[in-house]
Amino acid sequence: MMGPWVEKYRPQTLDDVVGQRHIVDRLKKYIDAESMPNLMFTGPAGVGKTTSALALVKSVLGENWRANFLELNASDARGIETVRTNIKNFCRLKPVGAPFRIIFLDEVDNMTKDAQHALRREMEMYTKTASFILSCNYSSKIIDPIQSRCAIFRFAPLKGEEIVERLKFIAENEGYEYDEKAIETIVYFSEGDMRKSVNMLQSAASSGEKITENSVYAVVSKAKPQEIKNMINDALMGDFIKARNALRDIMILQGTSGEDMVNQIYQELSKRVMDGKMDGDVYMELITALAETDFRIREGANPRIQLEALLTKFL
Repeated sequence: MMGPWVEKYRPQTLDDVVGQRHIVDRLKKYIDAESMPNLMFTGPAGVGKTTSALALVKSVLGENWRANFLELNASDARGIETVRTNIKNFCRLKPVGAPFRIIFLDEVDNMTKDAQHALRREMEMYTKTASFILSCNYSSKIIDPIQSRCAIFRFAPLKGEEIVERLKFIAENEGYEYDEKAIETIVYFSEGDMRKSVNMLQSAASSGEKITENSVYAVVSKAKPQEIKNMINDALMGDFIKARNALRDIMILQGTSGEDMVNQIYQELSKRVMDGKMDGDVYMELITALAETDFRIREGANPRIQLEALLTKFL
């Protein structure tokens, strides 16, 4: 198998970016104007923030984009010295064959507060020679002086049909047959994350010439939605022992983690209340219990014991 499909099939132009059309249309205006303010891309992982930034940089800077572009991952280099040395030295240089230089800082919400204040100062000093593109998952972790200096673009999780279309395109280009159910399963577990979807597709493809539902479940190590549904049904019907045994089979025999169980139970409960199959008051009580279980598991409690205790709330 070739290298990571995520990089191989990363869109190279804004027109090729999957979804986010409202954002792409706004970004295209900067290409036509050949200038751009400081930008902030915020949203969940795997929805196209980095891809959109790179596509925009290549379009704005043209063939000399590499000489005028600096990319840093703030989760690795997030201290104040990085801002004072790497970024400052880059901003001081004159653009080569381009109207200005661009600095792309990924995961900027992981930068320390001191580093963010230093970054604000650099953004202020070099407004005529450089523009910044900041990417983060949580804009609330960015200090207000930086946010006020940026045009903010909020990325949303990708829609299921958009992911399906892209996964089918990749599978066909790689010469793999696939089942429709396998693609639907990948979309279900990806939760709007294109990067996760493509990685799951590639992992499932490594098991044979055809991508099937079973090959997807073999690589995601998560329970089938029907198994979670049956377990919840048993608990709601008052059969705790049967529900507990189902929980044991999913966690012990299939190796599903406690965190994944919490997420899948949440998805099933949300689906039920949206479909009108569960009363709103009951849903609120169960979600409250689920949130407590999630907190305890993340704090280090035994996942199986906590989930069994959760099932008692369903009775």
